[in-house]
This record gives sequence, structure tokens and C-alpha cells, in this order.
Amino acid sequence: MRYVWPGRAHEVDEQELERLYQYRADRPWLAVNFVASADGAVEIDGRSAGLSNPADRRVYRLGSDLADVVLLGAGTATIEEFRGVHPDEQAAQRRRRYGLSEIPPIAVVTSGRTLPADAPVITEARTPTIVITCATAPPTLCEAWTAAGATVLVAGEDTVDVTAAVDALVMRGLTRIDCEGGPRLFDSLIEAGLVDELRLTISPLLISGMADRIACGPVVIPTALELASVLAEGDTLLLRYLVKRCAEGLPL
Repeated sequence: MRYVWPGRAHEVDEQELERLYQYRADRPWLAVNFVASADGAVEIDGRSAGLSNPADRRVYRLGSDLADVVLLGAGTATIEEFRGVHPDEQAAQRRRRYGLSEIPPIAVVTSGRTLPADAPVITEARTPTIVITCATAPPTLCEAWTAAGATVLVAGEDTVDVTAAVDALVMRGLTRIDCEGGPRLFDSLIEAGLVDELRLTISPLLISGMADRIACGPVVIPTALELASVLAEGDTLLLRYLVKRCAEGLPL
């Protein structure tokens, strides 16, 4: 993997890669991870796996390896058959070096319509999953989530209030937040002004069709970004952007 910008181009070792993809330690930090095709698609046949490649997976795993919590929308968790984080020895050593918990929990955002209690993200996670829902979620479903081993948090009345959701995670000491989709959750986080960093892999593919973009919602929300770093492996580009309000004074 090559470091392309800023500064001198050179090969990147694991230590430098960790430095680039670490989270701010002095305040809560929410980074969003996506892989997209060169024409902006985020899925092939409904899933992101066909877009990913070894370069993407290398930086993608840093998102959870260095995080306190992984944040997901329920649709993404079920479509991608997410089963929680299961660190290998490299990930375990990395987390120990950074003083992190053994396994980061998954926090799943849902109104209650798309997350069954037997979803693998709940039943197969090695640390209790946090289900973040709203007050109108069916009580029987909340009870079923709890019975299946999840911790249920209520944030918002008719829909999930993502600001309250992130505040609840931070109150639990989960300040390094790795959001891994989906597009509608990303849209909500942008609208609430909660995103600090975008980590975007550009996969060297053209998909066409009607696939979603990385953020989809009913309202146009222009958000200025500052390019922080560019890496490349083969024909794949790995980009880090900082939201403008967060850009000053950060190591690149």
C-alpha cells in the first residue's frame, strides 16, 4: 500500500497505517466507513461485499480494531448478515496496545421494524449488542431483544434521535465510534452534525444501475470536507476526509 498525499509518496507499514486511522483521544470522534464504486454505488446485488477487496478490508478492519463501539443501521446489519466483531490475534494485540476493551460492542439503530430478536448481530455477538431504538418500538420486541442478550437504549419518540443515541454511547465511555453504514443512518448523522471523519474506499469498478449512494435522505445537506490523506493499492484509492469544523490542528 502506497502513501500518496500529502507529502512524499512512500510505502506504508502497519504502524503508519494505524496512526492514520486512529481516533481522536481527547474528545468523542465519529468516523464513517464506506466502500463505493468509481461511479458511486455502495452495493452489488444488495450487498457491499462485491465492492470490497484486500486493500479495503485492511483499512476497514482498523475502524473496529481501534474503536470503542461499532455503529450500524439495522438494515445494514441484517442485509450484510453482521455477526459482531470477532477479533483475531492481530486485532486483539492491537486493542491491548491501545488500552481498549477486548471486543467492541455493536450498537444497532432501529425503529423496531427491521431487527428481529434472532438477528445474528444479537445472537452471535461475543459481547452484548446495544440496540438503540425509539419509544414507539413494540414493548414485546424490546423484551425479546433483552432476552436474547442485548442492551436496549431508547433515544427519541417516534424515530431514533441520533444525537441522543450518540450521547448515550459517549456517556457509557464509548467515545471512539466506528459507523459502518448504512446510507440512511449516515444521512441522519450528517444532518445532526455528528460526523467527524469519512473513510472512503473507491473500488475500481463501474456498477451503473440504481444502487444507493453512501448517504441517502430526503434533504440536501451540503457539508464541507477537507482531504486528510490518500493511499493507493493497485487501482484502489483509500481516502480520509475530515469535516471542516474538525479539520484544524489534527495530525495528518
